[in-house]
Amino acid sequence: MRALYIIVPVLCILVIAYRYYSAFIAAKLWALDDTRVTPAHAKSDGANYFPTTRWVLFGHHFAAIAGAGPLVGPVLAAQFGYAPGLIWLVGGVCLAGAVHDSFWLWASVRRNGRSLADIARTEVSPIAGVTAGIAVLFILIIAMAGLGLAVVNALADSAWATFTIFITIPLALLMGFYMFRWRPGATKEATIVGVTVMFLAVVFGRNVAESAVGHWFVLSHHQVTMAMALYTIAAATLPVWMLLTPRAYLSTFMKIGTIAFLVVGVMILNPELKAPAFSSFISGGGPVIPGAVFPFVFITIACGAISGFHGLVSTGTTSKMVDKESDIRPIGYGAMLVEGIVGVVAIITATALNPSDYYAINTTPEVFKTLGLTVVNLPDLQRQVGEIVTGRPGGAVSLAVGMAQIFSGLPGMRNLMAYWYHFAIMFEAVFILTTIDSGTRIGRFLLQEFGGRVWKPLARTDWFPGTLGSTMVIVVAWAYFIWTGNVGSVWPLFGVANQLLAVVALAVATTLVINIGRQKYVWIVFLPLCFLSITTLTAGVLNIRDNYWPMAVGPDASIHLQGYVFTTCTAFMLMLAVIILVETSRRSLSVLTGRMPILSLTESEA
Repeated sequence: MRALYIIVPVLCILVIAYRYYSAFIAAKLWALDDTRVTPAHAKSDGANYFPTTRWVLFGHHFAAIAGAGPLVGPVLAAQFGYAPGLIWLVGGVCLAGAVHDSFWLWASVRRNGRSLADIARTEVSPIAGVTAGIAVLFILIIAMAGLGLAVVNALADSAWATFTIFITIPLALLMGFYMFRWRPGATKEATIVGVTVMFLAVVFGRNVAESAVGHWFVLSHHQVTMAMALYTIAAATLPVWMLLTPRAYLSTFMKIGTIAFLVVGVMILNPELKAPAFSSFISGGGPVIPGAVFPFVFITIACGAISGFHGLVSTGTTSKMVDKESDIRPIGYGAMLVEGIVGVVAIITATALNPSDYYAINTTPEVFKTLGLTVVNLPDLQRQVGEIVTGRPGGAVSLAVGMAQIFSGLPGMRNLMAYWYHFAIMFEAVFILTTIDSGTRIGRFLLQEFGGRVWKPLARTDWFPGTLGSTMVIVVAWAYFIWTGNVGSVWPLFGVANQLLAVVALAVATTLVINIGRQKYVWIVFLPLCFLSITTLTAGVLNIRDNYWPMAVGPDASIHLQGYVFTTCTAFMLMLAVIILVETSRRSLSVLTGRMPILSLTESEA
């Protein structure tokens, strides 16, 4: 199969979905109205509520939602062949993921920027609100651990890659002050300078790595984890205009530009997909992701198709910055479609590698020996990129190698493989870090919201001790999983957590639609809910039975604690999701049978 026969039809499908399906939903279900005052204007405080122009906010939102999922998930799912992941990416993003994201952006904007958990409390029941809040917080922590693990594996022991990521932090601070304080509205000037400096960091990163100070940027896995934690604490506590928004905006140019360039590169080179449509591991036994294609492909590929984490971004930060309601469609639905393109390109890139080379990168040397395979192009690829890439599981490295291979195959690019590889690593790391800092900020909001019910000062987001303390709790929690876990254990846990959060969000969304009397259109969220509930609950049970419980009671005593922790976490998440499903079903049936009244739009949106 040639890549061109995949990418062109997929792009056509996504354009049709945005043009017609999102327009249908916007008109019939959301009834967008630009005369309404959005929370960004009504509650503007310059820190969390801040009216932001459409394309800057699109950049922030896309950067926040497009983490490791659409990059790493499809690469790991290539174990099953290219067809299962491709089908799930295209169908999922059009009918489920983009609907989920845009629905919750609309719902939160109409409800004064309130969180998903708070909306669940008023639209379903107090029990649902508390359960959803705990589920969101718990699942969010695990999701960020899964995302962060890919950054750690990609940056560890690479001075070039670490330096380029480091530069983006002071650069974003300067852009934030320039665009929002020194020269308000001078977005174009800041963009030109920011993008230029970012690319120069990649070009000269090699010189820095080989200089006398290069050893400063050579960090171990644990050191990268600590550095990422320190950065995230700063990003989650500073005002959004200072670091979070400009860094997300800056990274979006690189993200969208790189993906567009990669799509063009794929079309020009039209590489052959060397992986089969369906591999021999579709029934299980694969070395990268344990389990069979059903249901594990649906939790391995999360963000590119649908992601519960996106609902937290929509209700946690983006809804507080929407300038007018017509912006909801391109930001909510459109950004998710772009993320779907990222996932499609990622799976094409991964499956264009020779399967033996793919497994050599994405498994440990010990596991690779058991496969009876011999590397084909990998020694030459390692020489060209100037890094040891064998035994670097997690998907990020193999994706970077595949991207560099495509870029260096373009006219005039043949001798630039090392630069393209490190550019790809920066591209991936910036993707993921922006999601983690946004996620941590959202987690801080939720923790303060809960803590404020016990001690009121903690609920004040402008009280620095409470803000800092809540942020540190969230960071320490997700850093624990990164510190102690690996891809084979953390990524399936992340996948279940992320998709269970989407189940929770879609269940509450279904009830919300019924509550306001628009049952005629409830299928828009109910059908994705049914599909995702079946696949994710099944995957969670299988994860416990086949992966985590054997770790807890197996012969290797060193992983017993990890097995117990992962088993308990998965079981707890499944229990919370089931409680939400029961509560939302009860409320929906009460409204449908007339035992509870339909809420007017004014009552629901209060």
